[in-house]
Amino acid sequence: MGNLSDALGVERVIYSEETIKNRIAELGAQIAKDYEGQELIVIGLIRGAMYFLADLTRAIDLPIKVDMIGFTNIPDTTSKTGVVRIIKDIELDIAGKNVLVVEDIIRTGLTTAYIIQNLEMKRPKEIRLCSMLVNPDRLLMTIPVHYCGFEINDNWLAGYGLDREEIGRNLPYIAQIKKRKEQ
Repeated sequence: MGNLSDALGVERVIYSEETIKNRIAELGAQIAKDYEGQELIVIGLIRGAMYFLADLTRAIDLPIKVDMIGFTNIPDTTSKTGVVRIIKDIELDIAGKNVLVVEDIIRTGLTTAYIIQNLEMKRPKEIRLCSMLVNPDRLLMTIPVHYCGFEINDNWLAGYGLDREEIGRNLPYIAQIKKRKEQ
């Protein structure tokens, strides 16, 4: 099969390992400042956000609690509505607590809005959103992204949690990859 970057068709590195590390340090410092003296629960979205979640939580110099929520797409529905099936719910009680939802990438915002709506039913004090990548041109609804790593365009990307057919999440950088050939 060859190496990973060849298998994905990496065209160029968009964000290097060092660039990502530096931006996460900035985000972690800002989050720590914003929540100083408060309780914070950080919730990552499985699987894409796992690398970002791990690095970001280590960059937040506060006593935090961490949980994860997992979902799967519903064929012919999710891309149009954002509705997903929750396959792993959070285990921590977030009622009356500050919650930071950590995403890898926000494109249309529909799925993220659905996940946040689901979490709001658990009556947290507040929910803020942190995403490694945001594509402002594709947003179909207004969702407040309080902390953003980088803004992107419509390039096909892989690495640092992003995948193509579950391959490529383990690249330590974010790369532009060749568009998938239509079948």
